[in-house]
Amino acid sequence: MIGRRDPFAQPEPLIRRVYAYAAYRLGHGPDAEDVTSETFERALRYRDSYDPARGEPAAWLIGIACRVIDDPRRRRELPADLPEGVVEGHEEGSTERLDLRAAVTLLGAGDRELVALRYGADLTAREIAGVLGMQTNAVEVALHRARSRLRDALAAPPSEPGAKRARAV
Repeated sequence: MIGRRDPFAQPEPLIRRVYAYAAYRLGHGPDAEDVTSETFERALRYRDSYDPARGEPAAWLIGIACRVIDDPRRRRELPADLPEGVVEGHEEGSTERLDLRAAVTLLGAGDRELVALRYGADLTAREIAGVLGMQTNAVEVALHRARSRLRDALAAPPSEPGAKRARAV
């Protein structure tokens, strides 16, 4: 890779970011680990296709992780609710995380993906635009709307025990 930036020069933070994104989408544990592993296998296989002019290595890897997760060969029916591993522990603030978890499940698939890319993978709007093939301003508007729907879902009064809240989309 003479003359080109090595996307794996600092692998540790990249591995953490890819795993965080996969865990945000699938829950902590074996599924997220498998996605992370397969993402890096594909990235190593196609490392010559990385173009630093198109974005940072993290965005390139998250794009690969998106395709790994959405690959029909590995896709299986996932629960509509976030997996239990996403929110762990009973320390202070766990109630707020549980409320957030419930509110995120009320979002549509597109909004959940944007939230996962922004907060799970810690990508900027520009990086998300590159991953999703959108314009940056369209991503910013979509993120604004997704956050607004998330705030509305969090502000909605809780339903009766055992009943689900109305879909906030």
